[in-house]
Amino acid sequence: MSPSTLLATLRPVMLGRTARYLTAALCATVRILNPSPLSSSACSTSHTTTMPTAAPSSTPLHINLRPLALNHTPLPKLPPAPSPTPAPQWHTPDDGRRRANATLLMLARNSELDKAASSVRELEQKFNHEFKYPWVFLNEVPFSDAFKEQILELASGPVHFGIIPPHHWYQPDWIDEVKATQGRDEMVEEGIIYAGPSYRNMCRFNSGFFYKHPILQNYRWYWRVEPDVHFHCDVDEDPFIYMEDNDKHYGFTITLLEFEKTIKTLWDTTKEFITENPHFVAPNNSVGYLSEDGGDSYNMCHFWSNFEIADMDFWRGPAYSAYFDHLDAKGGFYYERWGDAPVHSIAAALFLRKDQIHFFDAIGYEHTPFTHCPHGKGVLRAKHCTCRGWRSFDYQAYSCMKQWERIHA
Repeated sequence: MSPSTLLATLRPVMLGRTARYLTAALCATVRILNPSPLSSSACSTSHTTTMPTAAPSSTPLHINLRPLALNHTPLPKLPPAPSPTPAPQWHTPDDGRRRANATLLMLARNSELDKAASSVRELEQKFNHEFKYPWVFLNEVPFSDAFKEQILELASGPVHFGIIPPHHWYQPDWIDEVKATQGRDEMVEEGIIYAGPSYRNMCRFNSGFFYKHPILQNYRWYWRVEPDVHFHCDVDEDPFIYMEDNDKHYGFTITLLEFEKTIKTLWDTTKEFITENPHFVAPNNSVGYLSEDGGDSYNMCHFWSNFEIADMDFWRGPAYSAYFDHLDAKGGFYYERWGDAPVHSIAAALFLRKDQIHFFDAIGYEHTPFTHCPHGKGVLRAKHCTCRGWRSFDYQAYSCMKQWERIHA
């Protein structure tokens, strides 16, 4: 079967209900955690329970992205590293432990010092005091001395503080500001969280630029850590070495639905890219996790990227590089609010084989309001977990764990 036979023109399927339900769930959580007038007004019924359905395009292009058959010309294995990533000098500690070429990565502001320190303290206690991987902290402005001093006291490995280049962070000059402002204003009126321009800068940076930062050129693997997250279990096995030894390139702990109104055209833009580049679609991919109809429509499932352990050489490779450039040229990070979570998730699901993505069930993780607690028999006791299974988000209504599990059944 030729890859061209995968292309088809079909009627689009709109999925407004999932975003509406997720908004309601998040707002209910916000009211519990922060019962202020601001949170109540932002999540009023008029904002969260009415979701008009967009009219279908007159000539929509839909692509069947079902896993490729085995009788066509084999696709190249993805992702090959474009060139070997040099190991930094610190990778010669005198303790005899094997380490991957990896770093712990945090994007933080000076004002988030207490929250950043809390995350560092917990991950050091649960994992890094044994493994002593380096930390990299990035900010669009210089870190304060107070920030540096406190982090240096907590970290067991080397620490690097970097400034994000302005052209990697700020809105490009070619973006139509009138159109971008209109998009932001519409989201504010509809009560959609994170509607401001700074969040869009962060989403675009995390989608297409963090792995290009000069400090990160020395590394292949990263574990993304955010301020004010919690690690509930001992991590006594090296997840980087596991990924390296088992041909894994992306790892997650939580999967859930995205707000449809923030990514109205992301899937159509993705299919447009696949039409032009069908050779990037991996055989035995994870489209069954992303779609209920073989790729005609997107079900809004994504990996929550505030936790991800992944291979930067995949982001640096030809498939993702071309995909991000295609998305960026459309302006959707600013005209809508395309997030790095659905962008990373779609790319990993389509350009990697499904066995190259790993669910880290044994890592207990919390980013308010959602928690993943391990389900494996005996894990909670063996890993000294402080979470309880009933708190786990995995099988709640807005989780996509069932969609992930069905493609591995």
